[in-house]
Amino acid sequence: QVQLVESGGGLVQPGGSLRLSCAASRSILSINRMGWYRQAPGKQREWVATFTSGGLTNYADSVKGRFTISRDNAKNTLYLQMNSLEPEDTAVYYCYGDVGALPRSWGQGTEVTVSS
Repeated sequence: QVQLVESGGGLVQPGGSLRLSCAASRSILSINRMGWYRQAPGKQREWVATFTSGGLTNYADSVKGRFTISRDNAKNTLYLQMNSLEPEDTAVYYCYGDVGALPRSWGQGTEVTVSS
């Protein structure tokens, strides 16, 4: 498995931006798939975006065009750039990583609050 540590959450006004980071304990090139989920208060965890080892990206419709997932191989870090934030984006954001057939690894989460 891999240990993942998120950072970058905080309070931002509607229309603002935040960049989340997810630092991995091993080379992210060895991680088949990484991405982000989020869980809003009182709601189920929902998928946000994925970055595959082949460089493919996918986004939930609710964030497409506003969020961008990327990675820095040298820093073993995954990012989620969030622009045009809306109150509906308020949630705890979790990074995940899939290594072969091992159980999915999760970070501890970072909280994002979008409010004026």
